[in-house]
Amino acid sequence: METHSKTVTIEHFSDMLCIWAYISQIRVDEVCQNFPGEVRFVYHFVPVFGDVQSKIRQAWKDRGGFSGYARHVREAVAQFEHCQIHESLWEGDQVPASSGSPHLFVKALQVLERDGTFRDVRVAGRSVCEEVAWRLRQLFFQEGRDIARLEVQLAVAEELKLARAPIEEALHDGRAMAGLMHDIKIAEGYQVMGSPTYVLNGGRQKLYGNVGYRVIEANVKEMLRVPGNQASWC
Repeated sequence: METHSKTVTIEHFSDMLCIWAYISQIRVDEVCQNFPGEVRFVYHFVPVFGDVQSKIRQAWKDRGGFSGYARHVREAVAQFEHCQIHESLWEGDQVPASSGSPHLFVKALQVLERDGTFRDVRVAGRSVCEEVAWRLRQLFFQEGRDIARLEVQLAVAEELKLARAPIEEALHDGRAMAGLMHDIKIAEGYQVMGSPTYVLNGGRQKLYGNVGYRVIEANVKEMLRVPGNQASWC
């Protein structure tokens, strides 16, 4: 069996309300499962749904507005057996105002992972940041909950028995916001077009949108195979 000593870093850019990021989570999980210790995901957020009302009204004003977009999401999910969505998703009274709020909450958790507060905490094999992000996505897509609301976010943290005080401090003192602003700056540097986007090899390899698992796998394998002093042919 071929072995590798290097670790491939994949910078993962997504929006919490993006249906394609929700659909593609299974591919991220499969990469982690198939390349244990060889692949490291670094998570960033991009504000595709930073202003939900403006985005839907402008982009879907001639295609049915929120109802048209909800229909589009249902059609997208129908192609994938592993995904379920709430019957009134994007049409009920729980539509979030902005993805920025859940992004900020997860960035607070990343801050606390870096400073050691949650660094060694694992939930279902994931880091705190990964698990909370996934649970918030599930609440929105599967249960139709408004995940922009702080009480919904804090309820997830409470369910996982995460200390509330350090999370609130990271939100209040600006550290979480600094992390979110840094994400936007990195995304602009890589010219990230949307969600999800996977960036490898310092920006030389960039995979955007509904990319199949085998495409991601091929890029990872090439990065693992190529010696560090050569450029990848991907």
